[in-house]
Amino acid sequence: MATVNELREKIHAGSSEEIVAGYIEKIESDRLNAFITIAKESALSRAKEIDSQGHEGLLSGIPVAIKDNISTKGISTTCASKILAGYVPPYDAHVVERLKDAGAVIIGKTNMDEFAMGTSTETSFYGPTRNPWNTERVPGGSSGGSAAAVAGGEAPLALGSDTGGSVRCPASFCGVVGLKPTYGAVSRYGLISYANSLEQIGPFATSVRDVAAIFDVIAGYDPRDSTSVRTETNYSSALENNVRGLNIGVPEEYFGEGTDEKVEKSVWEAIHTLEALGASWKEVKMPNTKYALAAYYIIAMSEASSNLARFDGMRYGLRTEDSDWHTTFSQVRAAGFGEEVKRRILLGTYALSAGYHDKYYLKALKIRTLIKQDFERVFKDMDVLIAPTMPYPAFRLGEKIDDPLSLYLADVDTVPINLAGVPSISIPCGFSGGLPIGMQIIGKHFDEATILRTAYTFEENTDFHTKEPGGL
Repeated sequence: MATVNELREKIHAGSSEEIVAGYIEKIESDRLNAFITIAKESALSRAKEIDSQGHEGLLSGIPVAIKDNISTKGISTTCASKILAGYVPPYDAHVVERLKDAGAVIIGKTNMDEFAMGTSTETSFYGPTRNPWNTERVPGGSSGGSAAAVAGGEAPLALGSDTGGSVRCPASFCGVVGLKPTYGAVSRYGLISYANSLEQIGPFATSVRDVAAIFDVIAGYDPRDSTSVRTETNYSSALENNVRGLNIGVPEEYFGEGTDEKVEKSVWEAIHTLEALGASWKEVKMPNTKYALAAYYIIAMSEASSNLARFDGMRYGLRTEDSDWHTTFSQVRAAGFGEEVKRRILLGTYALSAGYHDKYYLKALKIRTLIKQDFERVFKDMDVLIAPTMPYPAFRLGEKIDDPLSLYLADVDTVPINLAGVPSISIPCGFSGGLPIGMQIIGKHFDEATILRTAYTFEENTDFHTKEPGGL
């Protein structure tokens, strides 16, 4: 699969239109169901325009896939839900504006768990996405379409969103690189909210260098997002093959019960690889991790119950013709939302209701503070933390979809990062039964430079990122 630099050379030697047409042909011929919408006409038109103007931008002529919960002007945006079928936004998300300014070509909208609620991309109204490594396996979720598109060679770059691991989980399952930035490092303007205090837009690519390249484009301050923070954005310059003197913390709670033996072995081997390159490691304790799943799901579901109230059948999306607002509201939501979305709205509404707000929601917020303090404490002595991204490789399609609790438990190693708001990157570090294993490198707030450098050093000294589906 071509890197951004290789594509730049091909575009200068030929044309962006030719490159974009090749990717669209690949999407149309594959059976991964990674895309909900292929923006064929607009993408080819945009590529032709870029060819005529010259290739000046950082991503000039490079195709990029966008998760279907990120607003794209003139291109259908459905959140993989029946309730938004046919909705075409009148504006671009901030990240899409940035990509277009850099010369990128938006080739389509990728499949996802409905409203980003899931770990397998099986709750999509448009059917499940399949994992390129084994089409009987899930790609992870909720950004499974974006990860599968990159792993399957349908797009060199893609954007997803990460609320509790939704970039890192599919990156791990599909054997690609996925970055969850610090909360506030990337504008959420134009991201259709599920749980707005937790979620961040993040990029996918087949290499750390390409992730850094697209992150350079999308990161930075946006006055339309009140949580946006002014930060340095030249992350590509941090990509040095050097971890000498790096202090790595290994949180023992992330290697707990239920972690696959091969996953644990691969992550430890990766840590020892970095040690041989000059880093040092030490096991650390993060005692409040055991409460993270419960706190995360209470907070996320509570915010979802509030955020999804806007889908009422009155302004956009699915509509039924009834005599009064109450009937319309009820029937539209009953018919338009899938089972998992309904479940989370109901549980969130319950947690926020009178008599239970303090018992559940307020207590979850207090636990969130304790988890954040765990990270602050260990980062006084450690530069990064390293742990498995997911406790096991990709599971079979249909294996867990009827067991919501089992799916929730799969997020045990990813949700603490979102509760604390720190950055984390997942990179491939091994294989089990022909399926990729992901390792996550976690950093301090707004210290993406260090986790990118660590990931890049590991990548430069191993070959896991060079493997392709069917190429093992």
